[in-house]
Amino acid sequence: MSYDPQNIFARILRGEIPCTKVLETPHSLAFRDIAPQAPDHVLVIPKGPYATYDDFATGASEAEIVDFTRAIGQVCALLGVGPGVGGGGFRLISNAGRDGVQEVPHLHVHILAGRNLGRMLNPPR
Repeated sequence: MSYDPQNIFARILRGEIPCTKVLETPHSLAFRDIAPQAPDHVLVIPKGPYATYDDFATGASEAEIVDFTRAIGQVCALLGVGPGVGGGGFRLISNAGRDGVQEVPHLHVHILAGRNLGRMLNPPR
């Protein structure tokens, strides 16, 4: 999957589309999902033009990788969802490519929390 600079997250980063910001760091942005699938549903994206996690992991600078990883931890702390801090836990999802059902060609992780999310995948039939 190639990066499309006109994707919705790139447009959010450029300020062309508003978002409900949860956290902003030098290399990352976290905001509420517009169609939440759980009581807490936050997206965390890098500010750089990375299409998927493997693209980011191999092409991003160490500063970007550390910032993005810590931003995820900070969002979980802000939401109070980490099981180590008394929260009920969360699910972290990053879809990649067609088979991963990635809809936006900009790396993003979903942090979902606030209710029991059930099994991630159903066993094969």
